[in-house]
Amino acid sequence: MRAVQVVEAIGPDGVRTVEIPEPDPAGLVVVDLVAAGVSFPDLLQTAGGYQVVRPTPFVPGVEGAGVVREAPSDSGFRAGDRVAVLAFGGAWQQTVAVHPSTVFRLPDAVSLTAGAGFLMNYLTAHFALTERARYRAGETVLVHGAAGGLGTACLQVAAALGLDTIAVVSSADKAEVAKANRATHTVLADGFKDAVAEITGGRGVDIVLDPVGGDRFLDSLRSLATNGRHVVLGFTGGEIPTVKVNRLLLRNTTVVGAGWGEYVREDFGYPARQWAELAPQLESGALQVAEPTSYPLERAADALRSLESRSAAGKVALTLQS
Repeated sequence: MRAVQVVEAIGPDGVRTVEIPEPDPAGLVVVDLVAAGVSFPDLLQTAGGYQVVRPTPFVPGVEGAGVVREAPSDSGFRAGDRVAVLAFGGAWQQTVAVHPSTVFRLPDAVSLTAGAGFLMNYLTAHFALTERARYRAGETVLVHGAAGGLGTACLQVAAALGLDTIAVVSSADKAEVAKANRATHTVLADGFKDAVAEITGGRGVDIVLDPVGGDRFLDSLRSLATNGRHVVLGFTGGEIPTVKVNRLLLRNTTVVGAGWGEYVREDFGYPARQWAELAPQLESGALQVAEPTSYPLERAADALRSLESRSAAGKVALTLQS
């Protein structure tokens, strides 16, 4: 089968399209993937810059969607089921064999390409809002990088939970992407603190979801209301910021990390519990999933570069079948 491998840890230039054997199906659910999601951790892994460094060559990617080819009789799945999967051994390949607990039946209203990019970002957004920020009804959420894959997922999950959102974007075009993903308000990154103060009448926001970091961090803290929570999701801005913790005393604010992948390594059953909450919202349409920007398998490096340059709008995915 065809796959993408990282053959040298030098970034997008180190990926190649190759032929590899199909996985051993023993006791697992075998899924022929139609598409696979591309995320910022994948980009970091290609350069050996992620928390978990894998020896080369390896197949990157964690999420995908496709059709079940075969499954154990007690798995709850059967041939022909449309599913999304978490493939921790690599998803950028045409066929995967995965444990039944990491397979999730997709509603008919969600396409396989959209489903391919659902799990990583939406489960991270859900984790950030429920487990880490402990959201409450009526709160307002500020989302940085709101036109990216994780940012749009944060907007969609917040909307499904009934929360107002302020989307921080870098351009008018990206503001349109955020609006299409149910942002209540959009503001430009340049001067966002003052814009947030105006929107909230000086009160500030209850939650900041921040996958960007960098020089926005301090103004994000200043944008928090009393008892506000700043949730660190990543550092696509490059610089890892620091905080003088005395600032947290001024309004009794909190800074917390939201490492969904690390959480799952400690609690492998957590994604299934999240799915039990999110699947009914997908079925009802309360939670929506936009179509990703898709690249063919052979252009995996270009897909990664779109994240590296921060030119991508919304989710990015690879199409795996000819």
